[in-house]
Amino acid sequence: MGKGTVVMAYSGGLDTSICIPLLKERYDYDRVVTVAVNVGQGDEEIAVATKKGEKFADVHYTIDARDRFVTEYLFPAIRANGSYEGYPMGTALARPLIAEEVVRVALREKAKTVAHGCTGKGNDQLRFDFIFRIAGLEVIAPIRELNLTREWEIEYAKEHKIPIPVVKEKPWSIDENLWSRSIEGGRLEDPAYHPPEEIFGWTLPLEKAPDKPEMITLEFLKGIPVGMNGEAMSGRDLITKLNIVAGSHGIGRSNMIEDRILGLKARENYEHPAATVILTAHADLEQLTLTRQELAFKRIVDDKWSELAYMGLVHEPLF
Repeated sequence: MGKGTVVMAYSGGLDTSICIPLLKERYDYDRVVTVAVNVGQGDEEIAVATKKGEKFADVHYTIDARDRFVTEYLFPAIRANGSYEGYPMGTALARPLIAEEVVRVALREKAKTVAHGCTGKGNDQLRFDFIFRIAGLEVIAPIRELNLTREWEIEYAKEHKIPIPVVKEKPWSIDENLWSRSIEGGRLEDPAYHPPEEIFGWTLPLEKAPDKPEMITLEFLKGIPVGMNGEAMSGRDLITKLNIVAGSHGIGRSNMIEDRILGLKARENYEHPAATVILTAHADLEQLTLTRQELAFKRIVDDKWSELAYMGLVHEPLF
């Protein structure tokens, strides 16, 4: 008799896929329940995660949280001009929401243990752990705890006949949601390496962007965008459309050395066309409507909000 049920945040990638058999073989769990949360990472990625979860896990859930992501996380980020070290946060905002949905499933499945596939070097482990531990659940992180290498994971996946979406010639890792697309890993970790154009999926390089600018109008209500070019739109539809429009004009790329929560520095590449336009427009509106003292005070509040959001401390009372 094993330890019962464990519920895991599932992306369909290499790390989380090998965690399914690991949780049974190394941790002695009887049932592994996987949860894929749709925060706008694309229909194909969600379809792959759903198919693999249903095949390899004992029970699988796919949850569409895109509208919740917009209203509960992106709208507050817009009001707070949310950015970290100069770029609009995306992954940081999505992780607590994903963790919360995993907790909901754990309660439904009457599981006392949850798991994630994060390593011990990145930010995501902390963002997941914060939410899971607040809920009073035991947390398992096989990749971190077993200190697994990429090479070992690939061989283990082959042994268990798990499809692996890893190409050695293109070893970078991509995380995508409605607000941003992040690309890291492989040769990109070298600050001197110029990112190849093929890593970008949302934005055109400036030399391929139209020579003639496209004029758009955004309508805001109480600090959030509610319409574009005279058409009332939901937050999700507006962001989705603006990602295409702004991205086609080469807007919204960041290439930086980022300071992670643990104190490590990491080379990061981001795409965030809609976020760039919306946050710029929102900041301009504040400049038009707030006094000098209000603007100065709000910058302090915005910086603190962004710091807490980056760390995943969305349940910190100050947040």
